[in-house]
Amino acid sequence: MPLRITAISGARPERKTFGLAPHLALDALLPEGIAAVATRGEIEAPLFPEEEPALRHAVEARRREFRTGRACAREALARLGLPPQAIPVAAGGAPEWPGGVVGSIAHCAGYRAAAAGWAADFDAVAIDAEPNRRLPAGVLAAIALPVERGRVGRLLREAPGVSWDRLLFSAKEAVYKAWFPLTGAKLGFDDAEIAFDSRTHGFSARLRFPRPGRARGRSIVHGRWAVGGGILATAIALPATVG
Repeated sequence: MPLRITAISGARPERKTFGLAPHLALDALLPEGIAAVATRGEIEAPLFPEEEPALRHAVEARRREFRTGRACAREALARLGLPPQAIPVAAGGAPEWPGGVVGSIAHCAGYRAAAAGWAADFDAVAIDAEPNRRLPAGVLAAIALPVERGRVGRLLREAPGVSWDRLLFSAKEAVYKAWFPLTGAKLGFDDAEIAFDSRTHGFSARLRFPRPGRARGRSIVHGRWAVGGGILATAIALPATVG
């Protein structure tokens, strides 16, 4: 299946793009200046030698997932005007983007995506994707604060077409993906309190501990979410700090 490229325009999409669209794109979730690419199929694309070590012990399904994610990432870099290049796995497990670039790769069954922007404009870019299915029994209790479980229960009653418990998991994954490259600090599930806005398709994450380094002063991180085609997606773009 060919790549579906979702280049960012300056205009804010109409609200209908946030609903139960047949194909989930990322351009409605990310601001101008970020290149986003998504596909619903697998891409047989060669890897760079620097990327191969990450797959030394990988099963075939993981190899396909990794190859497609890197293909999406290279297409996102191309949208920024950069040539094809390696995106190896860093020591912490995150993609190692070229100098001057921040980005993120997401994958779940039937969906692969990547987003990238210039570090001069954004401190962090993070995306995550999950199937629009309820979490297995017991998982919500393990990942959610009591206040979050109450919010999820209310949202499941009000809007049952969205698996809010899984969306909570996705939002926390996006926060982690934004936080770790920015600070080098690992987050636990109880380190960020998530609140969703079902009307605007936004969410906030209140960080519950001191913020080190470039994250100093960021007590609340804002993101956006969407659902469509059986997929949930969350995205965070942190504007570059001044000074």
